[in-house]
Amino acid sequence: MTVPRLAELIRRRGPAVALTGAGISTESGIPDFRSPTGIWAQYDPQEYATLEAFLADPGKVWSFYALRFRALTEAEPNAGHLALAELERAGHVRAIVTQNIDLLHERAGSRDVVEVHGSIRTSSCLRCGERQTLSEVLSLVEESGMPRCRACGEPLKPDVVFFGELLPQAAIDRAYELARSTGVLLVVGSQLEVWPVSLLPDETVQAGGEVAIVNKGPTSFDARAGVKIDGGAGETLTALVGELA
Repeated sequence: MTVPRLAELIRRRGPAVALTGAGISTESGIPDFRSPTGIWAQYDPQEYATLEAFLADPGKVWSFYALRFRALTEAEPNAGHLALAELERAGHVRAIVTQNIDLLHERAGSRDVVEVHGSIRTSSCLRCGERQTLSEVLSLVEESGMPRCRACGEPLKPDVVFFGELLPQAAIDRAYELARSTGVLLVVGSQLEVWPVSLLPDETVQAGGEVAIVNKGPTSFDARAGVKIDGGAGETLTALVGELA
């Protein structure tokens, strides 16, 4: 499958809704989670990414997230992020549903971004509900290693979805509404393994839409996709912008 075929599909059935995963951000130097060299090959998610782990030892969990927050804030949007923002400005992409927590779509200029796994934008106190911004949290991490609520002193929890937590209801509801209402769901950089986001392509197809996939390597939906391009997000989406210009 080629980029011109993808462009023709978006012209015919668009504007598309984009669904992005870790594979788009690896081109900004951010490691993925599930590959042999990914984050979970180095850290046990049961020890660092569950609510139970946080409640048992928030300092240990923050020893992981402090490093990750620094890496994410130092990363820059890559060509894939910039291309999606351009496609949105041109009217070819309606919205972006992302599994990523890194804010790179927003920084690239995308305006309608649905963050189904939360983001590093804020961290919150589970006791009193106080919420603090990324810049405040980074300052607190520099001071003590583990940010605490300025109101009550309890450890702050990153506003990202831990294993076992429910996804933000408003975000997942919007993601499903977008998947059902679009003529094209453009999956970028996701193997479609994580539930319930992995079900979004089914929602699109059942509602009469088509699925296009841009990903290095196979996904669980390849056999049912109208277009599958095995390639990088930056190169492919930049070429798509040119085709649709």
